[in-house]
Amino acid sequence: MVSESGENMDKVFFFDTTLRDGEQSPGATMNRNEKIRLARQLEILGVDVIEAGFPAASQGDFESVRDIAGTVKNCQVAALCRALPEDIDRAWEAVRHNPHGRLHTFVATSDIHMRHKLRKKPHQVLEMAEAAVRYAAARTSNVEFSAEDASRSDRDFLRRVLERAIAAGATTVNIPDTVGYTQPQEFAELIAYLLENVEGSHKVVFSVHCHNDLGLGTANTLAALKAGARQAEVTLTGVGERAGNAALEEVVMALEVRRDFYRLASGIRKEQLFPSGRLLSLIIGQPIPPCKPIIGVNAFAHESGIHQDGMLKNRQTYEIMTPQSVGRQDEDMVLGKHSGRAALVRRLEDLGYRLEAGQVDIVFAAMKKLADRKKEIFVEDLEAVILEEIFRIPDKYRLEYLSAVSGNMAIPNAVIKMYVDGEERVISDFGTGPVDAVFNTIARVVGRRPKLIRYAVNAITGGTDAQGEVTVKIEENGKTSVGRASDADIIQASAKAYLNALNRLAKKEEENACARL
Repeated sequence: MVSESGENMDKVFFFDTTLRDGEQSPGATMNRNEKIRLARQLEILGVDVIEAGFPAASQGDFESVRDIAGTVKNCQVAALCRALPEDIDRAWEAVRHNPHGRLHTFVATSDIHMRHKLRKKPHQVLEMAEAAVRYAAARTSNVEFSAEDASRSDRDFLRRVLERAIAAGATTVNIPDTVGYTQPQEFAELIAYLLENVEGSHKVVFSVHCHNDLGLGTANTLAALKAGARQAEVTLTGVGERAGNAALEEVVMALEVRRDFYRLASGIRKEQLFPSGRLLSLIIGQPIPPCKPIIGVNAFAHESGIHQDGMLKNRQTYEIMTPQSVGRQDEDMVLGKHSGRAALVRRLEDLGYRLEAGQVDIVFAAMKKLADRKKEIFVEDLEAVILEEIFRIPDKYRLEYLSAVSGNMAIPNAVIKMYVDGEERVISDFGTGPVDAVFNTIARVVGRRPKLIRYAVNAITGGTDAQGEVTVKIEENGKTSVGRASDADIIQASAKAYLNALNRLAKKEEENACARL
């Protein structure tokens, strides 16, 4: 591959698993429309493979993977499946209409997993791996095999498993550090050993999937790439199960800033890194930490006088990359009260949105309404409007209006008018504060009493007129749901977020009921 500077370099393939492993992060649940929107952004970002989900997990997951596979055209769409024929069939049905559909099957190979989880002997696992890959390869030539918990597996046994998978038709073999256990040097040594000793290693792409339990996800990924692996399995902002995964933006920019060391290139559009991370943050309702490398708000901030002096003389004294190189813009304000529809359409296209005329009308009306309450509308405001107005799930419970009273001289209470399955209901209730009063009133209206697990408020932008983004997590009868909403009025945002969580919970119950039929 020829880099932007004209140098010949090996290519690193980026396999993004934000929609699968990333969604397993607590509170990172996405609905189908949100997943499709994020998949489109990943396509714009330039990832090589999107792992869209685990189709056998649920009907909803199957439909999301199927819809993403039918939407994305310029990169591969992968579906995860256990080493079981029924899983593989379900995964193939979901991705078969994508021009580059990939089946990603896996089986655990460490002693502790084989003994306690699979309860199988090593020879049985060898047979499972070979049979699964062969079964998948009969459907497509694009098959990836993962040896789960590879970093804690016996090296010789791991070698034998990979040889069986390659002989059966795997074109990519993945070496996961499933529990974030390994260290960079030993992981590099493992990759080098496998590349040298696995028969047929030259025929396949070696991939790595590193978790961040010891804070080494990115370091282990980079060490493996340096040792010869050529696919990095990553997520936006490092989101994922437990402590997360190797962060896509960190791996990309390490390869870019230190290309003199790694001598590797990729097809990632680096100016889309910040917009991609910001979109994920808006969708899952989790703010990007200020000190997050590459895309955090403090990543290019300088407070020390010595640093500021150096920056004024030459930015390279304390910056090894520029904000613009990762997609941060100097001017964030995009629209105002007097902006027209054409300006809105142009800005939406700049952000990667391709909305239908009716959807643009909805966003334009919402933007004008917001402009009456805020002086300046920022990119984050606009995307919050899009996510709330266009990509929300259908409402079983819909808010019409609310009035909340609070203060140290009044008993907090709320009056709410809303619709439940189209039926109008009006009710009032009390609470320890305005938010508690609103939640109590909504619970009475819908006839449910979920437990509030988490309540968080984040300002989308700066300023006293900033929209507040509220995230709530609720639990009822063993099922959890996360709701998100934004509004310049925090009480209004809280009510909408609570209803969003209730709507998601109702949707889950509906899907489970359909699955049992």
